[in-house]
Amino acid sequence: MSSSIFAGVDAGSRAIKIALFHAGRDVVLETDACDQGVDQAARAEALLARVLARHGLKRDDLDGAVATGYGRHAVGVARQAVTEITCHAVGVRFLHPAATALIDIGGQDSKFVQLAEDGRVLDFAMNDRCAAGTGRFLEVIAQRLEVPLDQLGACAAQADRPAAISSMCVVFAESEVVGLLAAGERVANIVAGVQQSIASRVAALAGAARAKEIIFTGGVAGVSGMREALERSLGRPVAVAADPRMTGAIGAAILSAGRDRACPQTRRMPY
Repeated sequence: MSSSIFAGVDAGSRAIKIALFHAGRDVVLETDACDQGVDQAARAEALLARVLARHGLKRDDLDGAVATGYGRHAVGVARQAVTEITCHAVGVRFLHPAATALIDIGGQDSKFVQLAEDGRVLDFAMNDRCAAGTGRFLEVIAQRLEVPLDQLGACAAQADRPAAISSMCVVFAESEVVGLLAAGERVANIVAGVQQSIASRVAALAGAARAKEIIFTGGVAGVSGMREALERSLGRPVAVAADPRMTGAIGAAILSAGRDRACPQTRRMPY
């Protein structure tokens, strides 16, 4: 394999994600992830070594690496750190060249990012002060209701009316859910209400922004029912990214290679 191999490391609050990008072929070779831990640097190093080994490569074969996410400054393998706003924007435009906005909902924050026609970030709004609009809220509620995360959407689909969840804090929202259960509210209605509550908070971040194509990224994009909840709150279509958990890592790898502009055609994802 020729050189021009670059890595992107997204050290998020819940997981470490890595993408390998071949600049010569203009293609993402592979992505992989592992759970976050106390020693982020060691976990990132081990994950990168495994990914490289699958392609017959070693760390010295890399031509560059960029880190992003909460733990980006703790990732020793990367030669540069870039904010997740920029990396998600680049990753989304690589996968979806027509995107004009993105929604990213991760474990600890949520973002709405508006993009220019050439892929530059025009504006963004971010909620990182309260977990009630994030994946952590879904985890807490799923555990409380004894509904697996991958079944939340199916459960919400059985609702006859979403329960009203008004609390802006995940601790108080959990107490509100407990109260609803005690009052005899159906679990399906509570799940639908929680998903709609998260979607409403994201819609508030979007404000009056009008975007032609909105792409949904982050771990929560893989939770069934969330895309539909966002569409209801925003009043417009939302598409889940081709690789929603990995857009930040993909963008970081592309930035490492110096490819930070919008791409004219859909890119190949061979893995």
